[in-house]
Amino acid sequence: MGKRPDRTPSPRLPFLIPPINVSDLKTYPLKKRHSKVRLADFATPWKPGKSFSTFYSSLPDILAVKTLRAVTRAIVKAHRKRRPVIVGIGAHVIKVGLAPIITDLMQRGIVTAVAMNGAGIIHDFELAFLGHTSEEVDAEIDEGRFGMAEETGRILNDAITDGAKEGYGLGEAIGRYMNHAAAQFRNCGTSILATGARLGTPVTVHVAIGTDIIHMHPSADGAAIGATSLLDFRRLTAVVAGMEGGVYMNIGSSVILPEVFLKTLSLGRNLGHPITNITTVNMDFLSHYRPQTNVVRRPTQKGGQGYSLTGHHEIMLPLLAAAVIEEIG
Repeated sequence: MGKRPDRTPSPRLPFLIPPINVSDLKTYPLKKRHSKVRLADFATPWKPGKSFSTFYSSLPDILAVKTLRAVTRAIVKAHRKRRPVIVGIGAHVIKVGLAPIITDLMQRGIVTAVAMNGAGIIHDFELAFLGHTSEEVDAEIDEGRFGMAEETGRILNDAITDGAKEGYGLGEAIGRYMNHAAAQFRNCGTSILATGARLGTPVTVHVAIGTDIIHMHPSADGAAIGATSLLDFRRLTAVVAGMEGGVYMNIGSSVILPEVFLKTLSLGRNLGHPITNITTVNMDFLSHYRPQTNVVRRPTQKGGQGYSLTGHHEIMLPLLAAAVIEEIG
């Protein structure tokens, strides 16, 4: 066996730098310091039976609540000045039961345009047609049954093909189809597409070929899908081009609609439209790169204000809608 190491401690050496002398520290009175949190901003405990306005005013005026109130004021201001309030939604917004909130805001004239991705028309259609949507993908994909509902593929593709022949955009084509065949669509009162067609409110659909289940069906017509979606892109651009003083909200789309919005903005500015004093908002339960960059930050570099509201759609959107309606009165 080897020799055991010597464990005798080394002699302690003095520190070369002595501790600093703090006896000459300069202080100032606390009341002269700026503080970011004040007791006046704190929440008020809830009392049963009070109104929504009381609840809204009882929230702490701190962080996300300040953002919520700023977004509310921007929407109300745009509405009162008759400026556009545009809502871009991912399909998940419809799946968590928020179509009635959006159609109500459309009917009130608060939301003046809606943009959605291709998946949005699937859920909007199925809910209007039969009152249910959202299949179990895990259970269907192994057998090749995912996305193979016959009526969804056939009717939507037929509506798009017919709409292309008539010169409609994709959203308008489906909305008109639903309204003309109202007996088939007993629930079209909560359909965003049907409501838009009925009110004359633009509802545009922005498709990536191959991302939606109806593209798997033999009735899918690529030329019709492309033509109607391109028309919708240009229609949305026309709305964005006139949104000076208005609001754009991206709700639950992490890729498609942030990219579409940025292109509409660039095209509108290229054609000479002043799109500077705008408010942009991203609402989602996770913070993603493209919405933060293409909705919140880049569009407001020249002016305006971008906001982020993080939280579940099924809580945040009804809360925001109620706050707007209450403030408009």
